[in-house]
Amino acid sequence: MITVTDQARGVLAIDCGQTSISWSLRSADSDRQLGRGKGVDTSRPIEPQIAAAVRSIIERTGATPSVLACGSSGLDRPDASACLAELTGTSIDEVLLAHDSTICYLGALGDEQGVMIACGTGVVTLGVGPTEVARVDGWGWIMGDAGSAFWIGRNALEAAMRGYDGRRSSTVLTELIGRNFDDLELAYLELQSDPDRVSRVASYAAVVDEASASDLVARNILDKAAAHLAEAVGAAAHRVGLGRHAAPTVCALGRTFDSTRVRGKFVAYLTMEWPDFQLTAPRGDGLGGAELLPGLGDSPLASRVSRATR
Repeated sequence: MITVTDQARGVLAIDCGQTSISWSLRSADSDRQLGRGKGVDTSRPIEPQIAAAVRSIIERTGATPSVLACGSSGLDRPDASACLAELTGTSIDEVLLAHDSTICYLGALGDEQGVMIACGTGVVTLGVGPTEVARVDGWGWIMGDAGSAFWIGRNALEAAMRGYDGRRSSTVLTELIGRNFDDLELAYLELQSDPDRVSRVASYAAVVDEASASDLVARNILDKAAAHLAEAVGAAAHRVGLGRHAAPTVCALGRTFDSTRVRGKFVAYLTMEWPDFQLTAPRGDGLGGAELLPGLGDSPLASRVSRATR
């Protein structure tokens, strides 16, 4: 069983997403501290952004942690040595880095076999079997993240403009989204020039969820999102040898699953493959998973963690 390592030197754990980061500080002589900050830009190198966040946290809190345990979106080839070099002059002398899917899995299921899907601005799925780990999606907003809040928002914007043009079914999304712009015909230019366009587009997922109570187009978008998410879980399970005789253990994390319709359809689609399927409640979140990185033993997930020490 993986447990939080007791680090007398102090551990700074960070969960970095595209919209925001969350962090915790633990040491033997102080209570756990928690905080939040601005998310990472996955179009730029991630390690320098993590180092900048660490410096900001240390400066703000006055803490002197020795260990950084961090999982981040966009960290597909984590380089702990590069991050440690960026932290020269700080108290950090050990760095553990992983993709955010790894810490989300640890937070949700620990060292248990199963599938974890984390769906917020983006989406990533991780399956862990007896010896193998399989990642599904998490390929970013340009070529992946099917079913994510960004995917939902992007489809909502397209549907709103189709309705505006009279190209297909009219939808209340045209009116709801139109309220956010002085001129709907110039919305595309405003969004393209917005440095926070990914999180801004993702924010429209909440608009779609609200509209789905009365709007067929909005319901269809959410149902398709749920189908994409269920497909990812099925693919991850089969790739690591789970689900052949019984439903695998599956945890669903992230604000996209706050939508009653997305969550309900997601479960319904998976029940079509596994009649005995039931979602498993997660033990914790991604930040809790980051806190477990220093104590990770011989789990198949260990191969996905980059470590460096001075």
